[in-house]
Amino acid sequence: MNIENTQSQMRKGVLEFCILSIIKRGEVYPSDIIDEMKSANLNILEGTLYPLLTRLKNADLLTYRWVESTGGPPRKYFSLTEKGAAFYRELEATWNELANAVQTLTKNGQTVSRVDPNNFNQ
Repeated sequence: MNIENTQSQMRKGVLEFCILSIIKRGEVYPSDIIDEMKSANLNILEGTLYPLLTRLKNADLLTYRWVESTGGPPRKYFSLTEKGAAFYRELEATWNELANAVQTLTKNGQTVSRVDPNNFNQ
């Protein structure tokens, strides 16, 4: 089994939630999302982010507005819609339940199973 593949799949599973967590704080430019994700050690490429933002916008979870830039082309700033805020709250509740369950199962190396690990024939 490939550990890098498993790690990648785990990160992909929380990517949407993390991006929405950043956007819920207020309007954000995509490069700011990339920078914040990198600072949290969750690297994301533009080629991954932009299609995800488009998918979220097409699902009416995000909206955007164009802002003129003095140093280049106009910039697209994203924010949550009401539907997006409700979706985020559901993801947050799901994340909290999942994180608590994983923490319960993995904390202090305690074994949760009632099966004797020395006897797998039980």
